[in-house]
Amino acid sequence: MSDNEMSSLEKIIMAGIGAITKTAENAGDLLEELVEKGSLSVEQGKALNEELKHEVKESVGEAVKKVQSSAVSCFVNNMDKLTADELAKIRAKIDELVNSKGG
Repeated sequence: MSDNEMSSLEKIIMAGIGAITKTAENAGDLLEELVEKGSLSVEQGKALNEELKHEVKESVGEAVKKVQSSAVSCFVNNMDKLTADELAKIRAKIDELVNSKGG
């Protein structure tokens, strides 16, 4: 994967995480406003806020997994472009990882 492709992938990851974070912040602000207006009790607000945090954490985790999967696919699809030296380094790293896991 080229540096340019990796940079684009990193930008996509950061944009996705930023969008999720901004949505969570806005929802948190809305919860606080509802508590202040008395539409929700403080305890309900806390419970909803905790649920929101959990959902954001889950969403970020899922987004990261999708991007990682995409990065692996991109890498595999471009392996034919690697030099012999680059392939040798990859083989060495794979061997190192396999041996460190006892497999």
